[in-house]
Amino acid sequence: MTNQMKLAMAAMLLVGTITMQAQQTPGTAGDAQTLVGNTENSGQTDAPKKKAAAKKPVEKKVDVQAELLRQVRELQEKQAAQQAEIDALTKANAAKDAALQQANATATQATQTAQAATAQTQAVAETVKANTEDVKAIKSTVEDMQVVNTGIATTVSNNKIEINDKVDSPTTIHYKGVTITPVAFFAAESVYRQRSVNSDINTPFNNIPFMGADEAHTSEFNFSGRQSRIGGLFEGKAKGFKLSGYFESDFLGAGTTSNGNQSNSFVLRQRQIWGQAATDSGFTLTGGQMWSLVTETGKSTDNRTEKLPNSIDAQYTVGFSWARQPAVRFQQKFTSTDGKSAFTVAAALEEAQITNENGTNSPSNFFFNGPGQNGGLFNAFNGTPTNNVAPDVIVKFAADLPKAHFELGGVSRFFRARVYPAIGSAATGYVAVAGAAPYNDTKLAGGVFGNARVSPSKYLDLAIGAMAGDGVGRYGSAQLADATVHPNGTLEPVRNYHGLLSIETHPTPKLDVYGYVGGEYAQRTVYATGVAATPFTGYAPITVNATNCNNEVATTAGGTGGLVNPASNCSANTKDIWEGMAGFTYRIVTSPKYGRLQYQMNYQYMTRIAWTALTSGTYGTSNAVFGNPK
Repeated sequence: MTNQMKLAMAAMLLVGTITMQAQQTPGTAGDAQTLVGNTENSGQTDAPKKKAAAKKPVEKKVDVQAELLRQVRELQEKQAAQQAEIDALTKANAAKDAALQQANATATQATQTAQAATAQTQAVAETVKANTEDVKAIKSTVEDMQVVNTGIATTVSNNKIEINDKVDSPTTIHYKGVTITPVAFFAAESVYRQRSVNSDINTPFNNIPFMGADEAHTSEFNFSGRQSRIGGLFEGKAKGFKLSGYFESDFLGAGTTSNGNQSNSFVLRQRQIWGQAATDSGFTLTGGQMWSLVTETGKSTDNRTEKLPNSIDAQYTVGFSWARQPAVRFQQKFTSTDGKSAFTVAAALEEAQITNENGTNSPSNFFFNGPGQNGGLFNAFNGTPTNNVAPDVIVKFAADLPKAHFELGGVSRFFRARVYPAIGSAATGYVAVAGAAPYNDTKLAGGVFGNARVSPSKYLDLAIGAMAGDGVGRYGSAQLADATVHPNGTLEPVRNYHGLLSIETHPTPKLDVYGYVGGEYAQRTVYATGVAATPFTGYAPITVNATNCNNEVATTAGGTGGLVNPASNCSANTKDIWEGMAGFTYRIVTSPKYGRLQYQMNYQYMTRIAWTALTSGTYGTSNAVFGNPK
């Protein structure tokens, strides 16, 4: 109930109390008179009361009683009215309380219903969310499946095309589990030389004539198809091994019937032919004729990745370290976990040969080689094969990085001569030892080599390679001397250096432009003899006769009508040879399916310089003049 209702009810209760008290007093007139009298006597004397009563006693009593009755009735009526109002208010309040309770109950039920609805809504929302995610996942899966299906369809289509291509025009041949890949190119080449060396497409750099030779004053131009090549790669797998076999041949060989007069019947020759077994762990064993481990490779020390100069010249470029010879090679490759880099350790045993023993005033009490025997399948074209004591031993370490390749290695060689100390030599001052038994003398030779190649971009490759050591001349393109001889007939390795700088550019996918600068050096290696007429022996003594190296002189007629070249008075030994080469290769057509059509042009400028030698006068006199033939 409100405060106003509470106050009204309190007032009515007060009035009702007063009325009830009045009704409880005796209802006679005497009682009323007594009540009035008592009221009048309050605070007054008795005399005046008696006097007033004496005047109008009856009239006053009647009026008071009637007035009281009237007031009582009015109070009763008011009380009844107020009670009715109270009852009405009580009923109304009870109705309101009931309604309020009903409303509270309804509100509570509504709240509970709302909470239930909210919970249900949340559950529905979560279900909807889950369903939405499921729908998204299903949609994503469907899209992925569509992509996969598209990819599968594309792959199937491509595979079908590839299979059809392989069936109709295969690049490889499959036979009993072996994949055979033909290797070939067909070349029409030509060479013009300002100074003739009487050679085909390859240049014998150490035979470039000095100006005193007839050939130095005549040029030569030759066509050749002999560098055309045929070969094949054979690959298969067997019990954890990848087995490979490779061969390639060209026509730069010369047989007894070969001629350049009419048929030009030059014979097929072996360039490479080797077999290989490789494991998944990175170990590889290769045996046969191959590029020497000294040769720079483009990847690890793997065969068929050799980095050769872009030279048409079959002797390549001065300063390039290489050989092709029979060998057995072992290599172990360690690849990084991401596959972007690798480190390789390799070792090889390779065919040995001592080349260009070129001594002045050499003794004659030794030998280290002999003429080839047809019965042993050597021949005169091979010159004098070495009596080798052991193969050349080569070790190389290679590191492959994403844009670079580095190599570092060493070679050990063994030079052996058979010496006869009982034979003296007047030229070298060696005195014979009577009764001395012949013996074998072995000298250790060898050197170190390295190659570095970086590719800062797809348009440029930079490379440098070098080799230095004693008796390593045969591994250089110029084929400088490996060894000379002591006065007593024992061998002495000659110190050699050779190196090559390469710049190769690729301006467009069809065009390569490149340049190379290389040089090779053989150190002067001489010994005093104590003989006045021949004071020195060895490689490039200063007393060598070089009087006609730079001067062409009149020749005399030979006994058969030919000309005798007085350039025999030119025994100067080569100090160094230099070459600069520039060129380009343009690929007209390149097709992985059908091959490539290209043309190429090189320009080479070479300089051969001899050690200082006697160019005029007499050694030991004031008229002796020395110079460097060039």
